Amino acid sequence: MKSTGIVRKVDELGRIVLPIELRRNLDIAEKDSLEIYMDGTSIILRKYEPSCVFCADAKNVVNYKGKNVCANCLKELKKF
Repeated sequence: MKSTGIVRKVDELGRIVLPIELRRNLDIAEKDSLEIYMDGTSIILRKYEPSCVFCADAKNVVNYKGKNVCANCLKELKKF
């Protein structure tokens, strides 16, 4: 992992502020969703991009009955 040298305190509600420079570099806008991961004692934030439940492709994804499915997998499922 690359250190940014940025340190932020957690407020009384458990929030932190991501600096604007970091958000611009990572293309994170207001109201964007972030996924939260744990890796040992580390917390990893990643911009959420819906992906297909079958192949993990993030292009041409539609929501079908609460599940994200890409166009290619939809074509494959229609064959059955």
